[in-house]
Amino acid sequence: MYPDGQISIETPEQITMHLAPAGIGSRFLALVLDTVIEVVAYVVIILLAIWVLPAMRGSWVSANWVGAVAIILLFCVYWGYFAAFEALWHGQTPGKRVAGIRVVKESGRPITALEAISRNLMRVIDGPFFYMVGAISIMLSRQNKRLGDYVAGTIVIHDKPTHEVNPDWSFEPSAQAAVFPELAKISEQELMLIETFLHRRLDLDPMVRLNTAMRLAEMIQRKTGLSRMAPQSNEEFLETVARQVRDQGRLRI
Repeated sequence: MYPDGQISIETPEQITMHLAPAGIGSRFLALVLDTVIEVVAYVVIILLAIWVLPAMRGSWVSANWVGAVAIILLFCVYWGYFAAFEALWHGQTPGKRVAGIRVVKESGRPITALEAISRNLMRVIDGPFFYMVGAISIMLSRQNKRLGDYVAGTIVIHDKPTHEVNPDWSFEPSAQAAVFPELAKISEQELMLIETFLHRRLDLDPMVRLNTAMRLAEMIQRKTGLSRMAPQSNEEFLETVARQVRDQGRLRI
């Protein structure tokens, strides 16, 4: 944990990333927006049930069945809304997306369905009394965790969209730069890792900057089989890689 509130995480590629944990304000905003959506869903389900009931008179489908289906749908919305969105939207609900926050693993990796479900099952404890328990837990935690985050091993961070990570290019691209098909092996996450470093490198300690560039370059070289062309530096190599992957139009924004 850094003085500015950032969390330092070392990825499996041995690259250090700095993530900013989301505070209680942004999380409360997301919760309010998601709660509004949930309430709208509840109202729609109830109104549909009321509208369908008269049409069921004289039908083999009894009013009890309509009521049972409505209750099941309400139950699914209450227990499944957050877990389903976080599992399918890579750690975000509509409210979190608007608030600019995201749930990730403590390792910085995307969460799985299991983590999404387990952290949201704890809402039964975090949630009562206007999320008082969850709010107290967030305020006492150095990483702004509620009980569900402790159970699932997750953290909520401020999400920076990929298109906002604009690297500070130091070197002009060569007009005759070759195109390497091996770069298709680079994943979106690895490209984001490279561009995050290029964007923040001026703020890093010189030795940290050199070591990080070397580790990233070695990671890309191992994966693609490419090598730096003398007298190209590690940072020039990473800029070339990032430019070419971007130019191929493979990254989805």
